[in-house]
Amino acid sequence: MTQLSVDEILKSVRDLPPLPQSVERVLQLTDDPQSSVGEVAAAVSMDQALVADILKLANSAYYGFSRRIGTIQEAIVLLGFATVRSLIFASSVKGLLGRKMEGYFLEAGELWRHSLGCAVAARIVAKRARYRGVENAFVAGLLHDIGKVVLSFYVHDQFAAIVDLTKGTDISFIQAEREVLGIDHCEVGSAIAQHWNLPDDLAAAIRDHHQPSRAGEARDLASIVHLADALCLMMGVGIGGDGLLYPLCLDVLGQLGLDARDIESLLSEVTTAVADIEKD
Repeated sequence: MTQLSVDEILKSVRDLPPLPQSVERVLQLTDDPQSSVGEVAAAVSMDQALVADILKLANSAYYGFSRRIGTIQEAIVLLGFATVRSLIFASSVKGLLGRKMEGYFLEAGELWRHSLGCAVAARIVAKRARYRGVENAFVAGLLHDIGKVVLSFYVHDQFAAIVDLTKGTDISFIQAEREVLGIDHCEVGSAIAQHWNLPDDLAAAIRDHHQPSRAGEARDLASIVHLADALCLMMGVGIGGDGLLYPLCLDVLGQLGLDARDIESLLSEVTTAVADIEKD
């Protein structure tokens, strides 16, 4: 079978717009412990769409505040820099992830719903596993399938060939994707993370979230995303054309200090949390 040009696919990554300057500025400020609440609030307020998205997410039932958060400054004080940083990432990629992904049989909004659900699940799994970078896990979960934004166009014409490779074999969808296209959505997603100058551990977790044992120093983070992704697929959140062909690597449980008994309780907690964050 004829493989497409990997260079052509990666050129599509390079053609993606960078993160908006307003978003990059806020991310820089929230990464600096010397920044003040006023500085971060002023930077966020330069982008009214960003303000609206952050306040909407901050006021979701998931965060559970008894009163409504009315200003960005209030949101920063109550949520903290790290959580606001996560919400900024969510706002900045919502448009990309909200598109229809015909190659993966995902209607408009489905990949966004799955990605946000996986982000919430990753935060929950990270807390259960006592992983220190809880908000980093949220961002990794949010961006784990960002490669589908680019690869969907190429998968669309090759979907039948990809699925045919999986029939009657132990080959997973992502392995077949790589065989037919010469690259998979995880590698493309990692390339996007690098294009956006995101931290190396995020790029590694995106690249290896289907095979966390390959993630090196980012193995814990990749394991968290892998389990969060599987939990969302068990719930039916954004299954798409490849969701039913997703093998769960059970060794991630041992890696995270969890066991099979945690799956049921995590699933219950994630189901409630995803429902809460989706409420208006």
